[in-house]
Amino acid sequence: MVSLPDEIRQFCSNHRLKLNTDLGQHFLLDASILDRIVETADIQTSDAIIEIGPGVGVLTRELLKHAGSVTAIELDERMIPLLKEFTGAHSRLSVIQGNALQVGMPQTPYKVVANIPYHITSPLLRHLFLESKTPPTSLTLLIQREVAERICSKDDAGMLTILVGLFGTPKIVARVPSAAFLPPPKVDSAVLHIACFSKPLADAAIMERLFKLTKIAFGQKRKMLRNTLGSFHEGIERLTALGIAPTRRPQTLSVQEWIALANVWPDDRTQ
Repeated sequence: MVSLPDEIRQFCSNHRLKLNTDLGQHFLLDASILDRIVETADIQTSDAIIEIGPGVGVLTRELLKHAGSVTAIELDERMIPLLKEFTGAHSRLSVIQGNALQVGMPQTPYKVVANIPYHITSPLLRHLFLESKTPPTSLTLLIQREVAERICSKDDAGMLTILVGLFGTPKIVARVPSAAFLPPPKVDSAVLHIACFSKPLADAAIMERLFKLTKIAFGQKRKMLRNTLGSFHEGIERLTALGIAPTRRPQTLSVQEWIALANVWPDDRTQ
């Protein structure tokens, strides 16, 4: 029986395929990680799966064994015929050639399961959560380990941590060394699962104000809040009224604290 790494290498060799790492093309060779991704996503036969950056279909082929349908969005048009060949031109597979950041997502329930190009992690999450009419019910993503750890951090939060926390609960389920890919990326990776809430923790108006506040605060994240948000009229008073010490830095605040701030902060103080 041919191993998965040998199969992928031979397939690429047969088609003289040169991977474009500028597009984040790193094929996963580790069958155990593939199994972990599929297991974590808890795919049912009724599920519609969106996969982003499928390449030749290493993960796609596994998704098709479990899902009701798989829609694969691939930017590199060279990959389309190879994807169909590698997966056996499956009847439950739909392929969209295009930029996932510009493709509209379904308005019916769907899950996102993907080994995504790492450089689009932030814009992709914004697209799925803020720009799509219907966010996914869950996401299971293979992304850069450092980014996954930041998303899950409670002590060193960033803008992405807050965005994800508004829409779901993130968890790292596996860490993946660079040697598990062809070609190996320069960084280690992680499988991140986000179980999405039935609705976000704040409405659109509050989120808009929240992101204005975080943009101000994280624009100078090494500074204490008293020097950023506190510089606005009654800023320090609003912080202390909520039990938030003005000496704290923005990366230490929880999502719930940012929501509380956005609820009491006047719109004209975030311009």
